[in-house]
Amino acid sequence: MSARFEEIDWRATPMGEISLRRRRDPASGEDVYEVKLDDEYLMSSLFTAGEVELTRLGLAVLPDGPLDVAVGGLGLGYTARAALDDPRVRSLIVVDALAEVIDWHRRGLVPLGAGLASDPRCRLVRGDFFAMAAGGAAAGGPVPADGVQAADGSDEVPHGLDPETPGRRFHAILLDVDHSPRHVLHPGHAALYRPAGLTALAELLHPGGVFALWSNDPPDEEFGAVLAEVFTETAAHVVDFANPLQGGTATNTVYVARRREG
Repeated sequence: MSARFEEIDWRATPMGEISLRRRRDPASGEDVYEVKLDDEYLMSSLFTAGEVELTRLGLAVLPDGPLDVAVGGLGLGYTARAALDDPRVRSLIVVDALAEVIDWHRRGLVPLGAGLASDPRCRLVRGDFFAMAAGGAAAGGPVPADGVQAADGSDEVPHGLDPETPGRRFHAILLDVDHSPRHVLHPGHAALYRPAGLTALAELLHPGGVFALWSNDPPDEEFGAVLAEVFTETAAHVVDFANPLQGGTATNTVYVARRREG
């Protein structure tokens, strides 16, 4: 049996001090994996329904494959795992700003890591999703995508989520990084949730492709209106799940927006 509590890894990063922890849940006796950034909890393996539903709801409106999918935010890997479990998915790119998080998966320090890192359909990319989607630097400077620079040698990154193929289009882009469009982890992320940012992201989708977004807040009518300016079909789904820490039921929101066909 594992120790009651263990700090598996701790790193100082440009975003703050990030740590991966494992503790034994006294109620179930199972191991719970948690990620903290400074004093803030980012994710827990106790709460994965929203991440899985992000993939399920995002891919549900798409036709039969094959599908090429991009995910913004690796975390503990539940969104990516759900994508690979869909037999229509032929390729998956997962973009994360923190090399440390990617390293946890490649070293098998998190339960889903080895499976993701070894799947030939899946590529883990270090990069600033927001700068890559916009085709430039987010506030505070971009994280180069696996060291890729612009053709002129500057730190500007090309438009696209695949460093090997700038401008590549996907059938679905799934994003789970910020707490919500109103509560972002970095000020530079906020531009994505405005019309210009969403328009740039939509250009990375095939016609009829889907952008899906996880949020910890209830449905936001103002953000929904912004989505509707850019995408032809939009919906906000409330995801209910049990909260064993506080008791009762908690909720997340998954936004699903579809690019116009043709």
